[in-house]
Amino acid sequence: MAMLPKVAIVGYPNVGKSTLLNRLSGKREAVVHEIAGVTRDRKEVLAEWTGRSFILIDTGGVDTTDRREMARQVRAQAVAALDEAALILLVVDGSTGIGPGDEDLANMVRRSRRPAILAVNKIDDFGRVDLIHEFHALGMGEPVPVSALHGTGSGDLLDIIVGRLEESGAMLEAEEREEIKVAMVGRPNAGKSSMMNRLVGQDRVIVAAEPGTTRDTIDTVVELEGDIYRFIDTAGLRRPGKLEGGIEYYSRVRALTAMERAQVALILIDTTVGLTDYDLTIIDEAMKRKCATAILLNKWDLEQLDLKDMQWRLARKTTLKPPFLATSARTGRGVRNILPLVRHLFELYTSRIPTRELNRFLQEVKTAHPPPIIRGRQLKMYYISQPATAPPRIVIQVNNKGLLRKAYATYLENEMRERFGYHGCPLVIQFRGKKE
Repeated sequence: MAMLPKVAIVGYPNVGKSTLLNRLSGKREAVVHEIAGVTRDRKEVLAEWTGRSFILIDTGGVDTTDRREMARQVRAQAVAALDEAALILLVVDGSTGIGPGDEDLANMVRRSRRPAILAVNKIDDFGRVDLIHEFHALGMGEPVPVSALHGTGSGDLLDIIVGRLEESGAMLEAEEREEIKVAMVGRPNAGKSSMMNRLVGQDRVIVAAEPGTTRDTIDTVVELEGDIYRFIDTAGLRRPGKLEGGIEYYSRVRALTAMERAQVALILIDTTVGLTDYDLTIIDEAMKRKCATAILLNKWDLEQLDLKDMQWRLARKTTLKPPFLATSARTGRGVRNILPLVRHLFELYTSRIPTRELNRFLQEVKTAHPPPIIRGRQLKMYYISQPATAPPRIVIQVNNKGLLRKAYATYLENEMRERFGYHGCPLVIQFRGKKE
């Protein structure tokens, strides 16, 4: 697949990189907060300007003097972004002037031997554009003034980005191929980021022992076994009443939104904690957002659950009846079975059942278990069809929807799942009366 050119946005902590990414892409994709260090992983966002498309890569703030493990991993992610980029956008804070961190980063960008643009952010008053002149000392060429907060200068910056990409020959027409979108979802510290790194075969997202390391949704597109996958790592989902501050609130919103744009959700369960009621709530959230769903019992090398008990609880709490795998992101146990399961769920999600088979099924169900008689009248089901996929939508023509009871609708859904193997796949079943 011919990939779109990538533009890596790098800079010292709190210079406004994520705000600038949102401004340039025209989307509120990156989590923004006044606290420094919110962004940790590298996040890719599609941008378009004057009919040309490219990918912006947001990175965490790089402080070369910080020796903590988290800071080291953030730097590693930024370096990886530089390696992937066709163009680098070095962002500095125009309101504070040149700092030691800016000089270190300028040296790092030069060592990458990539074309680069120096963007001087926080020039909120273009009457003070003279503030940019001192940044010539960084040796990065002509500084470009911009205000990510207000949008001033962003169009000029986008013109320069597109021009530099075209000059370098990096602009390519991307070949469109079908993606299987997979959201990695679960409570904090369930091992979502470790599992995603294991699946894609690289340290794509930061992993740490502390819960809540991932704060935003991180997309990674890879080709595996002949298929294109978009894995979406998400922040750990906490109960709404236990959220601490704005960052956790927006992280939760992004995680739930990730399921809305995914076709398959992998719900990771920390087996050292066990299957909790909130895990069941997360499974229900995936079902509400019409994701095909599977459960990964992670950390199986540390603790093993009673699978029969878990299967019983899942059967009682959800009609989706998701399949599950025992896995370990640390040792790799069971990981090779994940992609075949994802592919199977995706095929169910996009499959279409021939109308003849559906009507044969309906006739057998009516014969084996006729609808109940309600006040002397009985529901009659005439015809069944599937007008849509992704997720599968089933329409049943009936004489009177008022004669349908929830228990019988649930029975029909369960029978359909058993007959056509729709375990873990959402089904939209609609009953349509004569007048509709």
